[in-house]
Amino acid sequence: MENQSIRAWIESRRDLWLDLLRIYLGAALLIKGMVFVGNAAALSETMTASHIPFGDVGLLHYVVTAHLAGGIMLLFGIATRAAAAANIPVLLGAVLFVHRREGLFAPGQSLELTLLVLFLLVLFTINGSGRLSVDHYRRASGYEPPMEPHPA
Repeated sequence: MENQSIRAWIESRRDLWLDLLRIYLGAALLIKGMVFVGNAAALSETMTASHIPFGDVGLLHYVVTAHLAGGIMLLFGIATRAAAAANIPVLLGAVLFVHRREGLFAPGQSLELTLLVLFLLVLFTINGSGRLSVDHYRRASGYEPPMEPHPA
C-alpha cells in the first residue's frame, strides 16, 4: 500500500480506533475489578493506609462495582458515557490518595498509568461510544433516539 492510501484507510476508520481503545479500557477495568474481588482485603488495607475519606465497606463496594459493571459496559459500549463517568471518581481517588505519594516516573509507574486511565475515562465520558457498540446499534435501529449527532 502506498503511504497516501494507508493514511486514507486509517483516516476513514478513525472512530474504529477509538472503539478499540474503549474495548481495551473496558476489558482492563473488568479485569482490575475481578482482581479487587479476589483481593478485597488488600484493597481495604490500601484504602485504610491511604487515609481515604469515607474509606469504608460502602466505598469498597462502589470501587469494585464501578470497575466490574463499568468495565462490562465500556467493553460492549452500553451507556458508555455513564459507565466511564462512574469510574472517574474511583480513578481520581486513586490519583489523589493512593498513587500521589509515589510521584511521577516511579519504578512501578502506577501514577502514570492511573492518570492515563483517568484521561481515557474523561475522553469516553465526553465522546461516548462509536460504531462498535450496543449504543450505536440501538440508535441505528431506531430503538433509542440519538442524544447528539454522531459520526457514522
